[in-house]
Amino acid sequence: MDVDKEYFSNITTRERAIFEGAISMGALFHQFVGTPVNKDTKGSLEKAMEDSLNLQPAIEKVEVEIRFDKLEESMTEFDYTSLTGDMLDVKIHTKVDEVVAVIRIEFIEELNYPLMYVESIED
Repeated sequence: MDVDKEYFSNITTRERAIFEGAISMGALFHQFVGTPVNKDTKGSLEKAMEDSLNLQPAIEKVEVEIRFDKLEESMTEFDYTSLTGDMLDVKIHTKVDEVVAVIRIEFIEELNYPLMYVESIED
């Protein structure tokens, strides 16, 4: 069975590259928000997020940064906090055929919101 022809024939390669990154970003957000984290586990959590998303088809590269400033603001007396959307700065690079899309989440101060958006597309 040709999965591309069977299930993706109704969208363009460009749309598919965006879809793959966007669905992965949504999964990352909803899977990891709420995870306990502190300054000592920040790096391993970033790596776990990158490694898990890199397993998915069409994902070329994942860059995860948990913003240390937001992490520090949220620390509790128990020396940890729960990961929140405003701590995430993530780029997911997808490639379908020759189309590369970069989907990003970052906290936008003016919006006071962790915004997911298409950062770039290269055809």
